[in-house]
Amino acid sequence: MTTYSLDEIARLPLPGDNVAIATRRLDKGTQIHGGEGSMTLDATVLEGHRFALARIGQGEHVNSWNLPFGTALRAIEPGEYICNEGMLEALEGRSIALDLPEAPNFVSEIPPFQLDENQFTPGAPTGRYDHTGTFQGYARPGGRGTGTRNYIVLLGTSSLTGGFVRALERRLQSVTGPLAHVDGIVAVAHTEGGVPNPNNLDMTLRTLAGFMVHPNIGAILAVDYGTESISNARLRSFMEEHGYPLGDVTHAFLTIEGSFEDALQRAEAQVRAWFDAVNASPRTSRPVSDLKLALQCGGSDAFSGISGNPLAAWVAREIIRHGGAANLAETDELIGAEAYVLQNVRDFATARRFLDVVERFKRQAARHGHSAEGNPSGGNKFRGLYNIFLKSIGAAMKRNPDVRLDWIIEYGELMSEPGYYFMDSPGNDLESIAGQVAAGGNLIFFVTGNGSITNFPFVPTVKIVTTSERFALLERDMDVNAGAFLDGTDMDDMGRSLYDRTLEVAGGRRTVGEQAGHSQIQLWRNWPLDSDRQPLRQPSPPLSGKPIPMRAQGTDTPRFEFTGIEAKGTVVPRQTCLIVPTSLCSGQIADLAVRRMNRAMPQVASHAGFATIVHHEGCGVSSGSSEELYARTLAGYIQHPQVKHCLLLEHGCEKTHNDFMRNVLETDAMDTRDLGWASVQLDGGIVPVLDKMEAWFRSRTVNEGQPKVARAGMDRLRIAIAHQGELTPRSAALLARCVRIIAARGGLVVVPEGADFLPALEPSLLGASESSLAYAQAAPNHGLQIMETPTRHWVETLSGLGATGVDLVVVHVAGPPVQGHPLIPTLQISDVENPHAGIDLDLVLDFRLDESSQAQALFHLMGAVLSGQHSPRATQLGNVDFQITRGPSGISL
Repeated sequence: MTTYSLDEIARLPLPGDNVAIATRRLDKGTQIHGGEGSMTLDATVLEGHRFALARIGQGEHVNSWNLPFGTALRAIEPGEYICNEGMLEALEGRSIALDLPEAPNFVSEIPPFQLDENQFTPGAPTGRYDHTGTFQGYARPGGRGTGTRNYIVLLGTSSLTGGFVRALERRLQSVTGPLAHVDGIVAVAHTEGGVPNPNNLDMTLRTLAGFMVHPNIGAILAVDYGTESISNARLRSFMEEHGYPLGDVTHAFLTIEGSFEDALQRAEAQVRAWFDAVNASPRTSRPVSDLKLALQCGGSDAFSGISGNPLAAWVAREIIRHGGAANLAETDELIGAEAYVLQNVRDFATARRFLDVVERFKRQAARHGHSAEGNPSGGNKFRGLYNIFLKSIGAAMKRNPDVRLDWIIEYGELMSEPGYYFMDSPGNDLESIAGQVAAGGNLIFFVTGNGSITNFPFVPTVKIVTTSERFALLERDMDVNAGAFLDGTDMDDMGRSLYDRTLEVAGGRRTVGEQAGHSQIQLWRNWPLDSDRQPLRQPSPPLSGKPIPMRAQGTDTPRFEFTGIEAKGTVVPRQTCLIVPTSLCSGQIADLAVRRMNRAMPQVASHAGFATIVHHEGCGVSSGSSEELYARTLAGYIQHPQVKHCLLLEHGCEKTHNDFMRNVLETDAMDTRDLGWASVQLDGGIVPVLDKMEAWFRSRTVNEGQPKVARAGMDRLRIAIAHQGELTPRSAALLARCVRIIAARGGLVVVPEGADFLPALEPSLLGASESSLAYAQAAPNHGLQIMETPTRHWVETLSGLGATGVDLVVVHVAGPPVQGHPLIPTLQISDVENPHAGIDLDLVLDFRLDESSQAQALFHLMGAVLSGQHSPRATQLGNVDFQITRGPSGISL
């Protein structure tokens, strides 16, 4: 039997806590001396998990930082593993051997916080230095502040131009070498503004406006089509109305007119015209008061509130003493920590405003059928954050007790005064960071327990790790080891060291993330419900998958044939080695892997190229139906007929980690033994995980021969037919004709619900044309299938159609071209009445021909694409995108 003293193997955040945090894994039966005497552990306690130090009576609170995080369900004796239902469920879903307790011993219930004006005492202002330190920064005119970097930014004003700015970035990424004072040219592509009348309209405009005038931007190009709900004109009007100093920013608004290539050339010429002026911007000595620090945490663990967050708070206090500002965010990750947050606050109105924002967040979550308890991820719980209260108490430690909470602002609202801010935002790290940057944050502290690799495109991110062991595992991707505090280093010494490093980073020292070239962005996503509308119907579970019955047709059958590859009992146009990121945070690493392997393994890429589906889900999103939609979508691609080999890549701390997906797939009776599995965090960071993925694919393909070529007809055709914009009667009739032909000949044709050409099919249907497939449900049978579409976002619909198992998507567009799919060829057709006809489309319908000839032309083009003889324009141009729907009730948490 192993025996330890308490201080050898555990930490107490504050004296008086009745539970301790294990600093290492402790086996069942371990004896510990300390607390109220000796105790014996009743179960194996994981690192970061808690055990009782004293007897806790039934109904009494379990405490950390002298704050309650739950209520005992029964009497808890010293040495008992502290566990609730959510934590046990999270551990049971992991592939680890543990002797877990049979039942929880506490419930996540605490008394509500009460703010009493009669007992309220305003906090004293944070003391200021008589002098201020300096750093080397970029002074900007018009009250924009000081830049810590000097970037040229390519902004997609809405999601519809995300593919354009990414293509422009690829075109320009190699030209900044001679520009010694330009830190880079980066695309800012996001998911918002692509649907009519979004609920987050003002929030998105405020965020984009903050980006436009951000001091780290030397020049910015905003791109739209001019028809979006969030357009250049609307953004410009918003900025003028709210006094943003747009005239003091080198900028241009570009509307895509003519061809995609012509627009790229015009955009490139505009950006190149800025090179000399942006490169001429010098760094000069600037006061520390110009620093505005964004405080974030992600992949948090039990030690975030002990080492990492207090270290970040120490430096934030120092910056505020020099006259600068710091910004605390993530509203739902402060629920349960109100007592601490409001210990030191400017005045009663500020305290009341903070609580009002928290209550507003709770109401919005409840409106969607969720609560903040859905926030902690599987990674959080695995690393000791059992519930939202524990997570919140630790997160609140990003405010030093000496620092007064001065200001409460909305998401993306500019920080106009020095001091300490709270900004309303979700707990989703990237969505929250985008708001902090829009508010003026020119430096980011990102505290992580698991080892999140998050970086922002044009603001440096200093990543602070909470434990020495995790820092050693991920040293190549992390900046600072706050775990040194747990090892005995004095916090003041660590704070002074990080403060010095902060000024160096602000002055141009590259962070580890910048050196790796890694960055991601996401805005606070739109939610389909608001406070005035009745709840929409929830997305369905998997439906019958029985094809919609149709009468036999006498329609002439066009000639159709394609040359493909025999695979999985059918014929597919090509085979793919697919990397599936299980969250947005592993998406860019998956993309890096695909580019690397397509170069390094040309013999495989020639007949089974590497691909990925980068998305924005898996982190900080509500559970329930939205999580089911996510899981179903990824499962559809993992099992897609075209996928030859598939590897899942987790970040490591998300809700939807590898074990989550393994459980989903095995529940669907899929054999997961042939899948690959990799983890950015657990496999040691970006470089090691890239090596691991390449080795896995090499092991699967080393002895493979050339695929068997086969010819196939209409019965092997698997296609989706959709439209964007209003259909003319002639186009609707043609699409309906094609659907009838494919279904009659035994092919699969998937149509999104509500398609305008469905009424033209009614005479052919034997039954009601209700949906036969849920969103992203793999189609089990050929024939006509109608797929539910929870939103009207084109890319979300396209991503769902691809998951049904189709090999081709045909979309009729009535306006500008739309994004294609990164994996499934997407043909875009239109008719001569479209003002964009002939511009970046694959086929313009000529209605001088009869309908049969039109159908023949379209089927001929389909066969050419499936046979590899034609590449759709969207693919050629790189105008592709992928996004999973959250459904009508999904929100960010």
